[in-house]
Amino acid sequence: AGTNQEKDPKFWNAWAQRTLKNALTLQELNKNKAKNLILFLGDGMGVPTVTAARILKGQLNGQNGEETQLEMDKFPFVSLSKTYNTNAQVPDSAGTATAYLCGVKANEGTVGVSAAAVRSQCNTTQGNEVTSILKWAKDAGKSVGIVTTTRVNHATPSAAYAHCVDRDWYSDNEMPAEALQAGCKDIARQLFENIPNIDVIMGGGRKYMFPKNASDIEYPNILKHSGTRKDGRNLVEEWVDRMRNKNGRYVWNKTQLLTLNPNNVDYLLGLFEPGDMTYDLERNTESDPSLTEMVDVAIKILKKNPSGFYLLVEGGRIDHGHHEGKAKQALHEAVEMDRAIGRAGLLTSDHETLTIVTADHSHVFSFGGYTPRGNTIFGLAPMLSDVDQKPFTSILYGNGPGYKVINGARENVSTVDYKGNNYQAQAAVPLNAETHGGEDVAVFAKGPLAHLLHGVHEQNYIPHVMAYAACIGQNREHCMSSSGSAGLRPAFSIVATILSAARLLC
Repeated sequence: AGTNQEKDPKFWNAWAQRTLKNALTLQELNKNKAKNLILFLGDGMGVPTVTAARILKGQLNGQNGEETQLEMDKFPFVSLSKTYNTNAQVPDSAGTATAYLCGVKANEGTVGVSAAAVRSQCNTTQGNEVTSILKWAKDAGKSVGIVTTTRVNHATPSAAYAHCVDRDWYSDNEMPAEALQAGCKDIARQLFENIPNIDVIMGGGRKYMFPKNASDIEYPNILKHSGTRKDGRNLVEEWVDRMRNKNGRYVWNKTQLLTLNPNNVDYLLGLFEPGDMTYDLERNTESDPSLTEMVDVAIKILKKNPSGFYLLVEGGRIDHGHHEGKAKQALHEAVEMDRAIGRAGLLTSDHETLTIVTADHSHVFSFGGYTPRGNTIFGLAPMLSDVDQKPFTSILYGNGPGYKVINGARENVSTVDYKGNNYQAQAAVPLNAETHGGEDVAVFAKGPLAHLLHGVHEQNYIPHVMAYAACIGQNREHCMSSSGSAGLRPAFSIVATILSAARLLC
């Protein structure tokens, strides 16, 4: 139940008045130029997932949960993003990544190409490539980074550097012979060749970088973890050679990562698993870093650049938990991403850093059932069904692997461990993998020009705002002209004044 203070109207009135006072300060809009840009992408993190993660975070802290504030809940500006792909009402992670990274909507299954490209048709690639904000930032002299809990060549990160008509072309091993003959490149190769000097790359996906059947360093002689490349290349070795005199470091476990001194590292490649990284609930805390730990090191390396940085962070396995009907895995992934958001907030300043948190798409995940205050988020509704007289969990899926019929009737969940890490919540329609959801997702924003994310927007609007705020990419007329007139000012206006005075003296 609620606390005693909640029974007093004064409690609610005082709280609302504090919120109001805070809201009034936001009328002074932050119109600084964004030195740094950070995009946190919760893959599959629809609004129901955000709400449930909030409750979980509070309950992990011993509270009821509903009144908890996630780090993302503290962001002052929120808008909605329309996630459809050019050819899909309910989208996938590749077409959406192209939208929020390249500023252009695209077909499902394709990354870094416009909707003129057709999935899996190699010959539709050329001439239809679109560049990402990571490239715009790099071209403007910023440092750039990618951190993910999935493979570094998975759909979300790959749209930042690759141009590929098929998100599944992880290495040449996954490509049809025709595509290779026609000159299409696999995504792992594009990671190292298209933008050769990405400053920080961290995540999983080690096996796609090594020659076929090359034994994995962490899981020797386990075939499914061995190298996949048919071209015989060792992309990690090539990277290490190229970065030898540039303070480059390759790491594959947590100890190596956390013993680095970010001041002595300018380029970092961290590949911590052969495939995706493990779920946070199952993570080996000795050998594998958390998303928060990876983000911490990434920012410390990137922020050394006086021109600032662009960082893409993906909490990529929220999506995987949902696809498997494992809400507990998905929600713990979301809570971990929220921790990483908090860490990034401590390492940067809203004065000069535009931070955006959003999702690529939702899932058919829901929670309801008139649960009482503080009910464990993984718990049961307080009553039996008035149709089949059986209990049911609050969390349910519209479709997915959790569909179960026992003797022609719905399974009685009280006979199974519905609070287990890998429990698959019941679903209305049986599918091997639960599907994405089609509704709008939230976009949380703080920092310079965050107020431009303010209504219901197309998903591809996001990188246009980020680029405008940082004065990179195509639209820069509003930026500080050489005469020092108008437009966005660097965060420290005193410095700006001195600089423009100095310019006049030249």
